[in-house]
Amino acid sequence: MPVLATTAYLPSISYLLGCLHPQDLIIEQFETYRKQTCRNHCVIYGPNGKQTLSIPVLKVNGNHTLTKDIRISYSSPWQRIHWRSIETAYNNSPFFLYYRDLFEPFFEKETVSLIDWNMQLLQVIFGIIRVKKNILLTENFEREPEGVLDLRAQFTAKQPAGKVRWEPYIQVFSPKYGFIPDLSVLDLIFNLGPEAAGYLENALRTNK
Repeated sequence: MPVLATTAYLPSISYLLGCLHPQDLIIEQFETYRKQTCRNHCVIYGPNGKQTLSIPVLKVNGNHTLTKDIRISYSSPWQRIHWRSIETAYNNSPFFLYYRDLFEPFFEKETVSLIDWNMQLLQVIFGIIRVKKNILLTENFEREPEGVLDLRAQFTAKQPAGKVRWEPYIQVFSPKYGFIPDLSVLDLIFNLGPEAAGYLENALRTNK
């Protein structure tokens, strides 16, 4: 059945697992926006361990703003800060140079809508992990929708979804801090490259 999920900025590996069901992915856009979640947060593996990157946003209708109406703020140089953080975290990873040109342009242009920014990045990620997926948007808000796998409440930037058994892989700073599971999918892509798709497939089989 189709998967219903929140929008997410450079989403976690567990988020990607939830999206690997064969049918469509539906992104919720009519929810009241919740701050400090994966909607505008991601977590990477920096030189000092976990590092959270947050996109500053504008709520055009205050606390009643719907996700579809959330605008990205460019009052601070967050794009430059995020990209420098990503470079510092993954410049020495095996596949950073191979994939950087797919991601760096996002940090050099201004996109008005947060949900548009996230969806464009998600399309790039699906291309890298060789997943063909229709990404749709909700047409209204349903608290208890029928006929979909509702994962909207499962993903936040700081709390991974469920109890997933993760197979360790080599990370840039793992010799210093050990393996950190379920980071942004950037960690998987830059460290495993073409093997990222196989890692996700194995994780899906292992955690059925």
